[in-house]
Amino acid sequence: MALLPPSTNSDYRGAAIAPWFLMLFGVMTIVPGCIHYFLPDGGAGVIGGLDLDGPHGRTIVGVFAWFGALQIPTGIAYLLIGLRYRPLTPLFISLILLERGLMALDGWLLKGASASHHPPAHYASVATVILAAVMLVLSLKPRRTI
Repeated sequence: MALLPPSTNSDYRGAAIAPWFLMLFGVMTIVPGCIHYFLPDGGAGVIGGLDLDGPHGRTIVGVFAWFGALQIPTGIAYLLIGLRYRPLTPLFISLILLERGLMALDGWLLKGASASHHPPAHYASVATVILAAVMLVLSLKPRRTI
C-alpha cells in the first residue's frame, strides 16, 4: 500500500486557478509555520511585537511553536490537494475561508480589536477572506468545454 492514493485530478471540474491558489496558500502557510517553529522567539517578538520579558514569555514562545507545528503539516496538505487531489479544492478553500474569517473577526473586532499593534496576519487575513471567497466560487463553477 502506498502512502498516497492515486491522483484524482481528472475528476476536478472547477477553475484551474483555484488549486494553484491552494498550493500558493500552502507555501504561505508552511513559511510562517517554520518561522513560528524554528525562530528562537517564534516571531512573537521580532514580528508580532509582543513583550516576551515578562513571566509568560516562554509560554508565548511555546504557543507560537505549537502553532507552527500545526501550520507546517496543514500547508503540506494544501500542497497535496492542489497537486494530486483537486476535487477536494472547494472543501479546503472553504476551510481557509473559515479559518481566516475567524482570525480577521478576532483580530479586528473581538479579542484583538483593542491591540495597539496588529501583526501581519491580521491584515493578511482580511485580504485572504476576500480572495478565498472568489476562489471558492471559481472552484465550484464548472469549466466551459469547447
